[in-house]
Amino acid sequence: MGFGNYYQICCRHHGRNVRINDRYGRSHVGRITRVTRSHVYIQPVRRGGGYGYGFYGGYGGFGYGPVYGLALGAITGFALASLFFW
Repeated sequence: MGFGNYYQICCRHHGRNVRINDRYGRSHVGRITRVTRSHVYIQPVRRGGGYGYGFYGGYGGFGYGPVYGLALGAITGFALASLFFW
């Protein structure tokens, strides 16, 4: 899938919880807060001791962590997080 396809998918799911896999083997789980032509911005899910940035680990408690950007060119997989976690 190319940049344009992931851009459209991310735009369609803006504000929803998703799981995005990147080409470095990391999994990013969180809410899409912004989408540009080159990046998708994710606010990671923080759940008691389990999920943080997807690769940094959890912080205890519930809610969301700080927003960070992920290059659309690095995305290798995309799924709605509700299918896996909620």
